[in-house]
Amino acid sequence: MSKLVKKVFFDNTAKSAAEALEFLSAQAVELGIADDKDAILAAFNEREAQGPTGMTGGFALPHAKSTAVKDVAVVVVKFAEPVAWKSMDGDTCKVAIAIFVPDNEATTTHLLVLSKLAALLLQPDFCATILESNDEDEIATAIQEEAE
Repeated sequence: MSKLVKKVFFDNTAKSAAEALEFLSAQAVELGIADDKDAILAAFNEREAQGPTGMTGGFALPHAKSTAVKDVAVVVVKFAEPVAWKSMDGDTCKVAIAIFVPDNEATTTHLLVLSKLAALLLQPDFCATILESNDEDEIATAIQEEAE
C-alpha cells in the first residue's frame, strides 16, 4: 500500500462538522487527492445523511466516495476545540480521520480501510497516541502501520 495518510492538520478551528467537512473537501483538492471540492463535499454530506460518522471517544470517520477522488487517501484533522458531530456516544469530536476513495473502489478498498480504522478506534493505546501526539509523522505512522 502506498502512503495512505497524506496529511495531519493540528488545531483546526472548525466549529461544526459542516465546517470540518468543508475544510477537508478543500484540502483534498489542495493535496492532489481529488479534483473537485464540491463533488467531495457532496459525497461527505451524502454519507453523513445516512447516519453518523462520529464514533466514540472523540473520533469521527467521515468518508467520501467519488469519481473526483484520484487515489485512496486518509487525512487527519485534530481540532483546537471539540466539534459538535453526530456520534455513537453523543460526545463531541476531537479528531476526524477522513477517508477518500475513488468511486470504482467503493466496495473493496473503501470497506477494508474503513473497517481497519474503525477497529483501531477500539484500541485504547492507538486512540491515546492519536489524541495526545502533536507529531505528524507519529500519527501518520500509527495509522499507516496498523491499516496495512
